[in-house]
Amino acid sequence: MMKTLILRLQGMSCAACAGNIERAIAVVPGVANVVVNFAVEQATIHYDPRKTDSALLQQVVSAAGYRATPLEDESPIDAQVDAETQQRQQEQQQLTVRVILGLGCSTLLVISHTPMMLGHSTGWMPPILHNPWLQLALTIPVMTWCGQSFFVNAWRGLHYGRADMNTLVAMGTGAAFLYSLFVTVFPGVLTTQGLEPDVYYEVAAVVITLVMLGRLLESRARGETSAAIRKLIGLQVKTARVIRDDQTVNILLEQVQVGDRVVVRPGEKIPVDGRVLAGESAVDESMITGEPLPVEKRPGDEVIGATLNRTGQFTFQAERVGRDTMLAQIVQLVRQAQGSKAPIQQLADCITGWFVPSVITVALVTFILWVAITGNLVLALFTTISVLIIACPCALGLATPTSIMVSTGKGAEYGILIKDAKSLELAHKIQTLVLDKTGTLTQGKPTVTHYRTLHGAAHGNELKWLRLAAAVEQYSEHPLAEAIVAYAQAQGIQPFQDFQALPVDAFRTIVGSGVEGRVAGHLIQIGTGQWLQEQGIDLSPLRSTAQAWERVAKTTAWMAVDGQVEALFGLADALKPASIAAVQQLQKMGLEVMMLTGDNPQTAQAIADQVGIQTVIAGVRPDRKVEAIKALQQRGQLVAMVGDGINDAPSLAQADVGIAIGTGTDIAMAASDITLVSGDLQGIVAAIQLSRATMGNIRQNLFFAFIYNVIGIPIAAGVLYPWFGLLLNPIVAGAAMAFSSVSVVTNALRLRQFQPK
Repeated sequence: MMKTLILRLQGMSCAACAGNIERAIAVVPGVANVVVNFAVEQATIHYDPRKTDSALLQQVVSAAGYRATPLEDESPIDAQVDAETQQRQQEQQQLTVRVILGLGCSTLLVISHTPMMLGHSTGWMPPILHNPWLQLALTIPVMTWCGQSFFVNAWRGLHYGRADMNTLVAMGTGAAFLYSLFVTVFPGVLTTQGLEPDVYYEVAAVVITLVMLGRLLESRARGETSAAIRKLIGLQVKTARVIRDDQTVNILLEQVQVGDRVVVRPGEKIPVDGRVLAGESAVDESMITGEPLPVEKRPGDEVIGATLNRTGQFTFQAERVGRDTMLAQIVQLVRQAQGSKAPIQQLADCITGWFVPSVITVALVTFILWVAITGNLVLALFTTISVLIIACPCALGLATPTSIMVSTGKGAEYGILIKDAKSLELAHKIQTLVLDKTGTLTQGKPTVTHYRTLHGAAHGNELKWLRLAAAVEQYSEHPLAEAIVAYAQAQGIQPFQDFQALPVDAFRTIVGSGVEGRVAGHLIQIGTGQWLQEQGIDLSPLRSTAQAWERVAKTTAWMAVDGQVEALFGLADALKPASIAAVQQLQKMGLEVMMLTGDNPQTAQAIADQVGIQTVIAGVRPDRKVEAIKALQQRGQLVAMVGDGINDAPSLAQADVGIAIGTGTDIAMAASDITLVSGDLQGIVAAIQLSRATMGNIRQNLFFAFIYNVIGIPIAAGVLYPWFGLLLNPIVAGAAMAFSSVSVVTNALRLRQFQPK
């Protein structure tokens, strides 16, 4: 029987580290499958316990140069998240200190190197800054402490026969430092050969500092992966009111046991999952189903932990507690989705697989040829160092992040908040866009869309009955009541003035049926048709109207005055103004647009018909939503999910790109990759267009970064010598490298002109 082990990892500095760990674990006998996720710093391992165990797998990770501790499934989730957060904060503090030190030393080194680049001295600069020994002293802490991880990880890569960005950084900065150190200690060797004893400490320090700064920003972005979990945990209540030994007592949530009788009052959250024993109420389950209307609960009905009891008091029997509750399962779904491996690899990492060995080969061939042709060991070494310096991956490192920085800032101007570079990169490849209904395509709350009185405008009763209806409904907490009051206000009824003149007597709520009260000498009853019929009220005068509204997924609320039906309200979760145009535009962009909702099929289909969506999957809970997303991914589709509720959090995390509506819940936004602040679906169109523009810009940047290497490395190797002997100088190689970086940054700044079409 296979077992699953989740290891929390420490010491990873780039995506290549995840590959190192993955390959080291994969060869262990008994390991069937391993996935290492760099973003959440976890390894998920499926293994045969008869052939290996947790201790051995941890030893393998340790032997690869990293640290691993098992993530205990039985420990409280909040404790796990707290430990992960503390670990990440310590990492960020260390990176921050190293970046600050690196910036200080690099600034002084760049200033000291300015006269050499300009070809003349500057009177304002202290002469001591020109001293190579001082420059060496400024560089040593950057190399040995700030950039220690680059050299350690590069050595690990060589040990396993692999090369990555750590290898490039270590080669470029190491070559510049060692050459400068040689010149500092033995300057006469170069002068006797007719060469200037120039040092290039600033190349090593600046490159290391910039890459460290990028890793600091990356670490902070990864820290947001646990935000969704923390907010989900915050939904659960801390205590529960249970009946034990015929006494009602408050106990801690973790002390609730299966079989306990739990009492829930109006306005309280339900602590655990169970089944109603006594009492009736309306429960807001939107966090699970996404449906804005409360669900009526009677004895025998199921209730779900962390959902909100809106009206009556009831007692239920606990059936699922702790890690078995629906909320705990949602938390686990989010963790699993976040820990799965994204089906994409960074382009730069792929290219460095052959780029680094090629540069090393060119450098060695250059050294050998120059020694063989000229017999001048110093000149050969000088030329080899030029090759390594010009091949330094500064421009390669800037190609992607500069474009990302500009485009994410531009996106913020249009209300598009992008969590990380991967999300922005994937957005341009989206093939299938899955939309939630409630709160995404629609407003997310019921509104009165139709209102009709029995005799129409001829008797002038529309405003009269509406005023009386609002006067009674103001005392109800039901969302439908709130919608009727809001509709009355929109028709010019002033609550504080009109309602004071219309006091309501004998108000009462009939759970699951409606409300009634006496106002202005009339008995007003508003509720379901079934309830009014049970009161002996004839509904036939407005029945045909109600049936017509219900066919187009309207919820009907009947109003009776003194035992006679007088008015009918049609309510629905109305479309957002931009939904139809946005869906049409997304379809024109070549995307398959689908609807995935927990609402009932009839209502879902009615909304889909209005916006022009062909494929609808309705009546699904969070776990089924995740399965639907996985099914699309298994067909080879790159899927984006758009939602706004807690119930959407697992599917937002599972999708290749999760897009949250900013007007929705914090948990949905925390689990997503992109957030639309305004809630306008046109933001999806703009986000995809921005992603396409950004990826085009990144490809241009990578071209610029590598074309300089393709042209510069042969020149640095001396192909044009002696006609352009000056080009052999490492300072020219350094200038070429800097120019390539400037070109990349300048090209990235063009994204500031982006405007959605």
